[in-house]
Amino acid sequence: MKILGIESSCDETGIAIYDTEAGLLADHLYSQVELHAEYGGVVPELASRDHVRKIVPLIQQTCADAELTLPDIDAVAYTAGPGLVGALLVGSCVGKSIAWALDKPAVEVHHMEGHLLAPLLEADKPSFPFLCLLVSGGHTLLVDVQALGQYQILGDTLDDAAGEAFDKTAKMLGLPYPGGRYIAELAEQGDDQRFKFPRPMMNRPGLDFSFSGLKTHTRVTWEQAREHCTTEAEVQQLKADIAASFQLAVIDTLSKKCLRGIKQTGHRQLVISGGVSANLSLRETLGQMGAKHRFKSFFPSLKYCTDNGAMIAVAGAMRFMHKDVPQDTLIKAHPRWSLEALS
Repeated sequence: MKILGIESSCDETGIAIYDTEAGLLADHLYSQVELHAEYGGVVPELASRDHVRKIVPLIQQTCADAELTLPDIDAVAYTAGPGLVGALLVGSCVGKSIAWALDKPAVEVHHMEGHLLAPLLEADKPSFPFLCLLVSGGHTLLVDVQALGQYQILGDTLDDAAGEAFDKTAKMLGLPYPGGRYIAELAEQGDDQRFKFPRPMMNRPGLDFSFSGLKTHTRVTWEQAREHCTTEAEVQQLKADIAASFQLAVIDTLSKKCLRGIKQTGHRQLVISGGVSANLSLRETLGQMGAKHRFKSFFPSLKYCTDNGAMIAVAGAMRFMHKDVPQDTLIKAHPRWSLEALS
């Protein structure tokens, strides 16, 4: 069974074809990072227009790489939400139109469910049930996953998500957008013990997250310490030390909340997905923590941490195989859509 996956929720156009027997046949991803970099963040109208330009050529290229034609596809899966409404509508319109033209099922996919299931693309994959840390874009969630569609959100972000905190801290330090990768690279040159940054909400029960206060503390530390720098070399070392201290605070917070969630649920498997899951220090920390506390961590490959069509194709395939594909004539986008609303 071959599923065409379409992802267009934000600033990446992702297309993939997934075969339920042979696995991933082909996938392509176009990133708009350079388009939005000069603005320091995603401009919704520009994102939508770029999806319109790129989506059909990428579908054609993916089909060619898989040595298939569109009539060979058994179903079309597309991201219906959450995300930017204009960007979502591009993928929804194209996906549903292809399905109508081929008289094939169209499968609406929840973007975060796609991230949650992305590790299923790997040879070493988790099985249900498991605990999932979703750290993607404006989301930082801890989710108790019992089965497909059976999700309970145990912890959510109360303000800035982890990815947003990385981006805003990078901008503060004069680093390019998106900031997570550049903070991680700079942190390798820094001393993560120079500054003692707070670990948000670790002194209270529960699994919710908050990174706004950490971001503010980082800004104040940067502004005050910079005044005492007398050379450019000192400024650059200060940036590296702040990046390292900030990254350590975020990783400590995420990993300790994960451990708290593991103990609360009793699960022995932890899935970490989304853009921040590409952070190598986070992967190493959770790997060591799992070895100590006897749970196993699962990550998607680095190329599938950010938004991509492969995760949408896999999620769509699972929905299709479970017959969870209600059909109607409406083209819908859900800019806000809770995981817990899925069945």
